Amino acid sequence: MSDANLLEVQSLYKSFPVKKDSIFGKALTLKAVSNVSLHLKAGETLGIVGESGCGKSTLAKTIARLYETNSGNIIFKGEDLTLLNQKELRPIRPKIQYVFQDPYESLNPRHTIGSILEEPFVIHTKMNTEERKQEAFDLLRKVGLPDSAYDKYPHEFSGGQRQRIGIARAIALKPELLICDEPVSALDVSVQSQIINLLIQLQKEMNLAILFIAHDLAVVKHISDRINVMYLGSIVESASSEALFNKPVHPYTQFLLDAIPKTTPSKKTSRKLISGELPSPIQPPTGCLFNTRCPLANDKCRQERPAMIKLDNNEHQVACHLSNESSKQWSPNWD
Repeated sequence: MSDANLLEVQSLYKSFPVKKDSIFGKALTLKAVSNVSLHLKAGETLGIVGESGCGKSTLAKTIARLYETNSGNIIFKGEDLTLLNQKELRPIRPKIQYVFQDPYESLNPRHTIGSILEEPFVIHTKMNTEERKQEAFDLLRKVGLPDSAYDKYPHEFSGGQRQRIGIARAIALKPELLICDEPVSALDVSVQSQIINLLIQLQKEMNLAILFIAHDLAVVKHISDRINVMYLGSIVESASSEALFNKPVHPYTQFLLDAIPKTTPSKKTSRKLISGELPSPIQPPTGCLFNTRCPLANDKCRQERPAMIKLDNNEHQVACHLSNESSKQWSPNWD
């Protein structure tokens, strides 16, 4: 793995205008992504976790330039994508591909699987009909589906099989970065592990960098080298998968870990439950974004936004005024 980063996101902001509540009302803005920075190397998997509504999918779509940025930089292989128009982005599109959350909505029901898998080659290559067909068969085999799937339609497949087709389409042009936006959340638990293992296998074969979006920390732990925890549009903790699970520092991360289902239900544990509702991204709290739900919050937390600081290991960073106190209070209640 090269020391150079394949992807660097620097101080990224993305907001959306919100409809006024009245004709004389003040214009409102939904702050979906706020000052997010991250990096990803070739062959590495970075997990992004957080509650529903925290901005994970918006971050993923902004990085893929499906949404325009408000400010910040998205540097892919040394080139800032935020400076490119749609025509200039076209040669880069094959290198950054997207796997969507819902396998039932991401495939056109009127097209056969063969035409769905051949479409990237029609748009981005000069292959003839026979070459495209052979590539489609190769893709089906790569994701564990039979050749007979070529002439079938999406409705003839299960959710897990459809997601395999979505992954096959995403890897068709041999991308370097695969953005997986909650690719297993709509699938049965038994199927989730199959899709995760498929992604791990393809990553090894193709040296893929994967940005893996999920709200399930147990799933993210299995596939990720590093994990970023997101809350209300901002990254509040970043660490290796091992460090995050062994010594989480931010109180929000600790709550997420404590919510993981136990493997021994009969064992009695004192679980910490997060209180309150996720604040509105239209009117986020002053100070630390988590202060309205944090049991450790003090006046400084309510008044001053904490900066991301490096801990003993420079790869472990946290945005918390009380990082020393919160880390001392953590004791895992899961096994």
